[in-house]
Amino acid sequence: MASLLTVVALLAVLSGGLCEEKVFLQRAGVAFNSRHYRSMLTVSNGEQFGNWTWPEMCPDKFFAVGFSIRVESNQYGGDDTALNGIRLICAKDDDRSFLYSIESHTGHFGEWSHPMYCPSGVLTSFQTRVEPHQGLFGDDTAMNNIKFRCSSNPTLEGPGMDWGEYGYWSNECLNGGICGIETKMEEYQYGLDDSSLNDVRFHCCDRAQQV
Repeated sequence: MASLLTVVALLAVLSGGLCEEKVFLQRAGVAFNSRHYRSMLTVSNGEQFGNWTWPEMCPDKFFAVGFSIRVESNQYGGDDTALNGIRLICAKDDDRSFLYSIESHTGHFGEWSHPMYCPSGVLTSFQTRVEPHQGLFGDDTAMNNIKFRCSSNPTLEGPGMDWGEYGYWSNECLNGGICGIETKMEEYQYGLDDSSLNDVRFHCCDRAQQV
């Protein structure tokens, strides 16, 4: 009897697994960089090191609905870099079974966090936590964390580091949502003080008008 119950339970687990919705996530890269956008979201507390790198855009009619971040944990006396990258997850309408990711240039250190998603809607504005320049002999980390606001109103905060303070919120994408990203990245310093990700800006795209 016990063995029969075991078989029944196993079949239930297997059938449940087969019924689960599959999610496909594909890296977009620069394939959709020709997409038209209306405006750019920026903040005023980014740091000074590095250069702006290439943009990456969600495909047409796709918008960012979630994100993950690459974070290096506390190095306890070693060279800290904190936030190294931001990855946006793009979806079309309310269909989250087929997703694209975009991230622009990212740093070398840390691990990617599990994605965080708006319960509904899209990402529309952001706020960054930045440690200011620490001087000639200090350890610069620059960007430490990021928050996004969803069109459905929730605020999502990444699992970043705690150095520095949050600045002001960016403007908001009013007629659509965030659809692209560009990062300001300090290249690897080969044993000197690395700050990695210093600033970020996001593109706003409009939703197609209903006919």
